[in-house]
Amino acid sequence: MDSITLKAHAKINLGLDVLGKREDGYHLVKMVMQSLSLCDELEMERIPEDEILLTTDVSGLPCDESNLVYKAVALMKKTYGIQEGVKMHLQKNIPMAAGLAGGSSDCAAALKGASKLFGLDLSIEELQQLGVKLGADVPYCLMGKTALSEGIGEVLSPLADLPDCHILLAKPPFDVSTKTVYQKVDSLSDYSHPDIDGMMEALRTQDLEGVCKRLGNVLESVTKEDYPLIGELEKSMLECDAIGSMMSGSGPTVFGIFSEEDRAKAAKDLIEKQVAGCSVHLTRPV
Repeated sequence: MDSITLKAHAKINLGLDVLGKREDGYHLVKMVMQSLSLCDELEMERIPEDEILLTTDVSGLPCDESNLVYKAVALMKKTYGIQEGVKMHLQKNIPMAAGLAGGSSDCAAALKGASKLFGLDLSIEELQQLGVKLGADVPYCLMGKTALSEGIGEVLSPLADLPDCHILLAKPPFDVSTKTVYQKVDSLSDYSHPDIDGMMEALRTQDLEGVCKRLGNVLESVTKEDYPLIGELEKSMLECDAIGSMMSGSGPTVFGIFSEEDRAKAAKDLIEKQVAGCSVHLTRPV
């Protein structure tokens, strides 16, 4: 195989609980993850020169060794002693710094692509062992779909699929610092834990309303405090008949789950009119 094009899917957290913190600074989590049809596209071509060439359609996005796509190929080459190189182009559709794992998903796609281009044909488990060295979300992004994520994010268990629905994403025109959000959670003496086990049961019985009733993210309370627009976006989605709405990851993207596409489109139109610079996408679970 000389070339390949891969899709790198966005993800949301349907549930995110923080259970503690390890001595190395990583947080112990229990999360329900869901991949979405919204995706970046990564084109990869094997070249004889021993180099990694990366371009992207986003100005200002680093294309050097600080980029996770570049790091993924570099790790693969180093681990397996590969002397050939790769030329890549990344088309970004997932909003950046949004809590949607765009960078981790791109990294996962690069690992999969390099495995195929170099004829390694590594298993998902082997790729995950490499991926966790690059980021806690990378192992999940290699697996995708609906999953329980534990440990620091690397202990994964597949779950029953999220019932078919329409998911609206709204990324406000600002970024938040994941490190700062987790530090603020660490300073809390107590916080409400989402019902992750109840959500998994609702998924098992294909009860979409039951899933939405149990949406919960312990990071949301501290991010909302600093950025009230997050709560306003949730309110707008619920007013348009979203079954549930919540912030994904450390934010700032808010998602709404809708049973009817026309209501999701109405919410999209409303938010685009209300919030200048907000990146709004209508997508579905995959």
